[in-house]
Amino acid sequence: MLLDFLSFAKTLNFCSKAQAVGSKNKLKRFKENETFANVVQPTREEVLEGFKLKNKWVSFFKNDNPIVLELGCGKGEYTVGLAQRNPDKNYIGVDIKGARFWRGAKSALEQKLDNVAFLRTQIELIDHLFGENEVDEIWITFPDPQIKYKRTKHRMTNPVFLERYKKILKPKGIVNLKTDSEFMHGYTLGLLQGLGHEILYANHDVYKNEGSPSEVLEIQTFYENQYLDAGKPITYIRFRIN
Repeated sequence: MLLDFLSFAKTLNFCSKAQAVGSKNKLKRFKENETFANVVQPTREEVLEGFKLKNKWVSFFKNDNPIVLELGCGKGEYTVGLAQRNPDKNYIGVDIKGARFWRGAKSALEQKLDNVAFLRTQIELIDHLFGENEVDEIWITFPDPQIKYKRTKHRMTNPVFLERYKKILKPKGIVNLKTDSEFMHGYTLGLLQGLGHEILYANHDVYKNEGSPSEVLEIQTFYENQYLDAGKPITYIRFRIN
């Protein structure tokens, strides 16, 4: 019994130390983000009272190249990967968790990618951050599927979110959804069909079925690799909001 207690105490001590290290790393990353020229971190008040870059992202990038968003960008693998492939487009990773996208922001600076930015904010405020017709394309990569019915309002492809995207997208703007969730894939397909939106392409297992764009197959996120190791199929939808 004593040995069990000592073992339990050691485990608790290890967990406490790991949490302390994790918190310290987060604080360090938050501080570094404040020094990064490619990171924008407005307060909620600044966003709601009139975000200074809305309709003016051209001034941030100092060019009028197409703007592509990665919503819920996590570590920013897609933001950076797409920017490497397409230097004639500007990419913005959007996420509320700055300690996560710190890696992407740092990598972009190290690689001197001047067509990359990261925006720390809540996705539901997206139409306060970008003006009408300011965005050419949106990527939604591995979002939380929010499977419970009471969480429907938080699904990133629900009708309310689609309307927000429509406000900021150009008339022929594209939305890409890449997910490991069969539920999210099916929910989104059904919703798009029911609302009369234009489904350009859909694949329920991109690594087994041919036809997916190269950027869907060749850019992989940290979490995607975990899902692939677990044998989960990766799905993809490309669509327009009418």
